[in-house]
Amino acid sequence: MSQQSGKTIRARMIEACREMNRLGLNHGASGNLSVRLGSDSCLITPSGMSYDALTEDDIATLSWTGSWRGAHRPSTEWRFHRDILRERSDVDVVLHAHSRHATAIACLGLEIPAFHYMVAMAGGDSIRCAPYARFGSQALSDNALKALGGRRACPLANHGVIVLGSTPESALALLQEIESLAAMYVIARQLGAPVVLDAGEMSEVLKLFAS
Repeated sequence: MSQQSGKTIRARMIEACREMNRLGLNHGASGNLSVRLGSDSCLITPSGMSYDALTEDDIATLSWTGSWRGAHRPSTEWRFHRDILRERSDVDVVLHAHSRHATAIACLGLEIPAFHYMVAMAGGDSIRCAPYARFGSQALSDNALKALGGRRACPLANHGVIVLGSTPESALALLQEIESLAAMYVIARQLGAPVVLDAGEMSEVLKLFAS
């Protein structure tokens, strides 16, 4: 992955996590971020550490076998980071957060339908919600992988949200879009039943987004 403004990828990971919290898209030490390192490993944020206190040396290296190197244990959610990066060659970054509105929708087990054409930002005509499984479990990873099929984002029931990107910055930008859509959807449902765009229209929108 290319560097930006001379910053190492570890520095960019820390900056993205701090910005995520600053923007109110996450809180405290919750959430986590990983970046593909090679064909069989990734960099991942450590478990339970404040982003403000992170240094580059605190970022762990995780292999597809589940083994890791570093000063601190990787995030407890390392399984879905590993599995997504291993199975999805089209993405290099996995970002997980507990953003307010996307998590509220996830706590109802709802998908976000095509109530707005910008739902296409996530790669399809809806943003699926992965069924609940305990945090850090293989079941959660399996559920997330299925919900993310053909998509770049999914809420996790009773938990939070995952977004995928090519860089830490692009993943953070997508998280902002998903949270904005989630907030609009929550408000729309309070006013009534949102009008959902049909599959034909969303197919045309997705073609435009692809170009």
